[in-house]
Amino acid sequence: MSNTVLIRGGRVVDPSQGLDAVMDVLLENGQVSAIEADIDASRAEEVVDAAGKLVTPGLIDMHVHFRDPGFTDKETLETGAISAAQGGFTTVCCMPNTKPALDTPERIRDVIDRSAGLPTRIHPIGTISVGRAGHELADLRGMAAAGAIGFSDDGDSTKSSQVMREALELTLELNLPIMVHCEDWTLINGGAINEGPVSEELGVPGLTAAAEEIIIGRDIELARLTGGWLHVLHVTTERGRDLVRDAVRAGYRVTAEVMPHHLIMTDQWVAGRRRIVGTDIEVPGPSPDPNAKVNPPLRTEEDANALLEGILDGTFQILATDHAPHAPEDKPEDLRKAASGMSGLELALPSLLEIVRQGRLPLSTMVEKLTVAPARIFGLAGGTLKPGSVADVTIIDPEAKWTVSAETIASKSKNTPMLGMEVQGRASMTILGGEIVYEL
Repeated sequence: MSNTVLIRGGRVVDPSQGLDAVMDVLLENGQVSAIEADIDASRAEEVVDAAGKLVTPGLIDMHVHFRDPGFTDKETLETGAISAAQGGFTTVCCMPNTKPALDTPERIRDVIDRSAGLPTRIHPIGTISVGRAGHELADLRGMAAAGAIGFSDDGDSTKSSQVMREALELTLELNLPIMVHCEDWTLINGGAINEGPVSEELGVPGLTAAAEEIIIGRDIELARLTGGWLHVLHVTTERGRDLVRDAVRAGYRVTAEVMPHHLIMTDQWVAGRRRIVGTDIEVPGPSPDPNAKVNPPLRTEEDANALLEGILDGTFQILATDHAPHAPEDKPEDLRKAASGMSGLELALPSLLEIVRQGRLPLSTMVEKLTVAPARIFGLAGGTLKPGSVADVTIIDPEAKWTVSAETIASKSKNTPMLGMEVQGRASMTILGGEIVYEL
């Protein structure tokens, strides 16, 4: 490890400082030391040529699944951290739907202890309810003291409204979010993909958008009642956006996130019609494609455009991946039997940069939602390149073209409907605390 690294000649994009200019960045002893127009190379032990590249604060992902403990055939803390670093992420927060679930202080500490020394900072999220069963409040205080960054029953909605109320009331004391997967379990009815023409075409049960919107409404009402901090995970519908927008504008303590795949993909991808929203080119894929089955599901183009509007107007503060690795046997062709979720850490940048190139998403907004906003809202290290801050840096090559394949994805699982597609943009270097942990 070099104690001093000079990143030379890159386009530094740091919304925390209103900075978007070609600059040099000097990293010394794990901190950002200087950002200047022309830093003397003799001050550094290692010089990184970033000409033609973007230099941003290290990316932060508030929503990943690392499957460890219990499902290490899909991902481990180590393989997940490697995948994150290759995707440009220096900090991730892992969901508790493991086996056993992360519902005790001891299990939270175990993840923290085993994450030490990995190439990405990993913050565990504890459960809201015991065993994620939705009926009994877990030990939120104990898990907070052990290092949990928030609480979620992700994969399921917390069934008991009373448990949700008690959890939200505790946020006033703990100042940690209740992070909710919104889906009315009584409306699932075996649904596999978005309810609509595509589900009818493929002959599989559909998941109605109302299932998501009903629970968003419930949990926002409980946030209003308690004054607690509600973070709505992976919003996918226009109506869901409107519910969150109204809550934010009413002054409730509600934050929310959107995933890249819900911005660039629609349910047409499940039927093998792979067209990125905002483009005219369609790349044929398998039909049905179990890798395009996620929860909440890919929706319509109208929904995708509405979500982007919510990012632009500040309704959604955060972009996150919902990285959900699955082994091949988890993704049979029968959509009713296939697991939900797709690999996302290494595809977030090319997905989002596609929208930037379309002129529909400002680069500074993309960077803000991946760095400044999650660091500020959740009290995490990083999110800025201000001198004195931790030296977490991502260098991005926006022109790099590459083919998505089992060989180019570092995650233990390769489940993405983008397999075989050529994409543009990727992290070329990831620096964690001043140490280069990934280089293309």
